Amino acid sequence: MTRIKLCGLSRVCDIEMANHLSPEYIGFVFASKSKRYISPEKAEGLKRLLKPGIKAAGVFVNENPEKIAHLLNIGLIDIAQLHGSENEAYITHLRRMTDKPVIKAFCIQSADDIMAAEHCAADLVLLDSGAGTGMVFNWNLIQNITRPYFLAGGLSPGNVENAVAVLHPFAVDVSSGIESGGVKDQAKMAAFVAAVRKEGKV
Repeated sequence: MTRIKLCGLSRVCDIEMANHLSPEYIGFVFASKSKRYISPEKAEGLKRLLKPGIKAAGVFVNENPEKIAHLLNIGLIDIAQLHGSENEAYITHLRRMTDKPVIKAFCIQSADDIMAAEHCAADLVLLDSGAGTGMVFNWNLIQNITRPYFLAGGLSPGNVENAVAVLHPFAVDVSSGIESGGVKDQAKMAAFVAAVRKEGKV
């Protein structure tokens, strides 16, 4: 069954709803330029409220790898999600400091991007349309990818069931698609999770 990641959570009520819905993953955004940015201190308080079994990913953009490793190793996050220009050497360096999983995001615009994702040393890859654009990319480009991946970019309660049916991704990742007025919308969160799990039961 396709796993679910609800990203960009920043409030206690977001965590409470996630605990109710039980996605496999949630995400805290530590990229300072993002409108969904939260500090590690705030994330620590939210992580304490998170139900055991839900893994917390930290989203970073060209962050100091020592800082990422520290947050992983103290258990503030369970997974590092890299959304910048981090290369294979960066991932190798990070891996020397922690044994926690690493997700590398790729902006998919051509077959070359798929090739790069296929050969990336990260534990998992995330395929997106860009840095938080909220837009869907051309899914035809990824029909033949052979490794498991997180599908992101423009997903919503209205299109995720079809995405899962057509692509069978390892996981789906959503942020803006479950928001209203720039904050997480509990009804949209519930609808998104229900749509993914409906497809999984067919």
